[in-house]
Amino acid sequence: MSLTSYLHAVPKAELHVHLEGSIQPTTLLELARRNHVDLPAATVEGIRDWFVYRDFDHFVEVYVAITRCLRTVEDYELVVYEFGAEMARQNVRYAEVTFSPSTHQWLGVPHATYFRGLTQGRERARADFGVEINWVFDIVRGDLDANGRARADYTTGVAIDGKRDGVVALGLGGVEADNPPEPFAPWFDKARAAGLHSAPHAGEFAGPASVWGAVRALGAERIGHGVRAIEAPDLLAYLAEQRIPLEVNPTSNVCLGVYPSIADHPFPRLVEAGVIVTVNSDDPPMFNTSLSQEVATLAESFRLDAATIDEILLNGVRHSFLPADRKQVLEAEFRAEMKRLKDPQSGSARPL
Repeated sequence: MSLTSYLHAVPKAELHVHLEGSIQPTTLLELARRNHVDLPAATVEGIRDWFVYRDFDHFVEVYVAITRCLRTVEDYELVVYEFGAEMARQNVRYAEVTFSPSTHQWLGVPHATYFRGLTQGRERARADFGVEINWVFDIVRGDLDANGRARADYTTGVAIDGKRDGVVALGLGGVEADNPPEPFAPWFDKARAAGLHSAPHAGEFAGPASVWGAVRALGAERIGHGVRAIEAPDLLAYLAEQRIPLEVNPTSNVCLGVYPSIADHPFPRLVEAGVIVTVNSDDPPMFNTSLSQEVATLAESFRLDAATIDEILLNGVRHSFLPADRKQVLEAEFRAEMKRLKDPQSGSARPL
C-alpha cells in the first residue's frame, strides 16, 4: 500500500473544522439559488476562483457571504449531512465542528431553526455513515463592540443549553488582531463552570501573547492554530509541559498568508519542541483541501514516517472532548485498523 493510499484509508478524527466553511461549491450554489442570495459567481469554477483571499478580512467577507445562504432547517440539515458524507469518504470517524451561533442570529436565523437542522443532520450522519459529530460553539471576536455583550451572552447561553445535543466546548474565533482573549474570560468562566471545554483560536494572526492569554485567561484546553507559539521558546516549553495541544491547519495558514509556503511552516519545529499537535482542515473547500490532503502534505513535505503520522492522527482522538472511556475505545479501534492496513499478512494491504 502506498503512503498516499494509506493516508486516505487510515481512520482519523477532525478537531478544527468550521461548518460554515465546509460547504462544497455545488451545494453552496444550490443554497444560494433556493434562498435568492446573489453570489459573485454562478459556477463551481467561479466559486473556486472566489476562494482566493487578499487577507483575513477578505476571507471573513467571503465567509459571511456563504453563511447568508443558510436560512432554513433543511439548509442546516443538508450541510451537516453532506459534511458527514465527506468525513466518511475520508474515513474520519469523529469530528468536533465549530459553529458561530451569533452570526446566524445576526443574519436573522432563529436558534430553533439552525439548531434543529444541526441536530437532524448530525443524527442522520451518525445513522447513515457512522460519523460522530459534536459541536464547538464559538464567540466571534468583535462581539464585544457596542452591542457585543449580548452576542457573547447569546453564544455562551446556547452553547450551555446545547450540551445534551452535542455541544462540547466554547470557542473563540474571528479577527484576532487587536482582539486579545482576555476580555472574553467571563464567558469562558461561565461555560467551564457549566461543564463545557475551552477551545479558543489564538496565535494565528497575533503572536505568542495571544496564546498566553488564551491559556491564562480562558483556561484553554486546546488552541485553535497556535502556530505562532513558535516565536516564544518559553511558551513552547509551557505548552509541551502542560500538554496543551495545537490544532494545526497548514494549508489554511498558507492561503491566508500566515506563512508563505508549507516549507516555511513551523510544524516540524513544533513537533521537535514536544508540543502536541493535531492536523486539521479548517475550512476545506475554501482552501481546496481535505483532512486527508493535509496529512499527506505534511508527510511528504517533512518526510514523516508512518509511525509519526499514526501518533499525530491518534492525537485527534486522545485530545478530543469525548469522555475518557469513549476515547480509549476509539483509540484501540484506530490502532487495530492502522495495524491491519499495514500488515501484509492481513490479505487486504501491502506494507508501506
